[in-house]
Amino acid sequence: MQDVRQSWRRWRIRAELVAGMLLLLAACGRSTVPRTTASDAGEQTHHPTPAATPATVPDFKMAAYQGAAVLGGRETTFGRVFEHGKPIVLNFWAGLCPPCRAEMPAFQAVADEYANEVIVVGVDLGPFIGLGSEADATALLQELNIHYPAAAAVDPSPLQLYAVRGMPTTIFFAADGTIVEQYTGLLTEQQLRSRVADLVREES
Repeated sequence: MQDVRQSWRRWRIRAELVAGMLLLLAACGRSTVPRTTASDAGEQTHHPTPAATPATVPDFKMAAYQGAAVLGGRETTFGRVFEHGKPIVLNFWAGLCPPCRAEMPAFQAVADEYANEVIVVGVDLGPFIGLGSEADATALLQELNIHYPAAAAVDPSPLQLYAVRGMPTTIFFAADGTIVEQYTGLLTEQQLRSRVADLVREES
């Protein structure tokens, strides 16, 4: 009887975990968050950040796949990217996420077009949501010839800090760290270019 109870308890825990992951991976859902400050999204979790990082940015640690010079080193934090004084487009993605794959070429095209005005940063969350390993992520970057700065989150804290509800999730920051918009779901190149153009216009 004890074995039966333990088996039931294990099954129930697995079922609850699967249900939670299904909610998180509602990749087709789309939502936008109007202009707010990043501190609203991450008051409960705080990580030490460099002095140059805006206080409003919920920071997290990451390990660079590529673009370490822009990201602030191989082992770095997202907040260090703000040291360049430019608006930032933060894209949470995963190596085995089909809509992430679909939109990445558009992110590369826009990153190239606005290279002197905006920084695009891709952060892989795949290992924490069951959508691929770091090897899957680096293979996708190579396959699609993606060369804007990209990194892996070293722990799942960004999921809570930015209330990530689906993949991909893209967050548009002004240079001062203010969140302009948060978008869940695939962005077309036209949608992305329009939002980035707005960021640049607001900074001028």
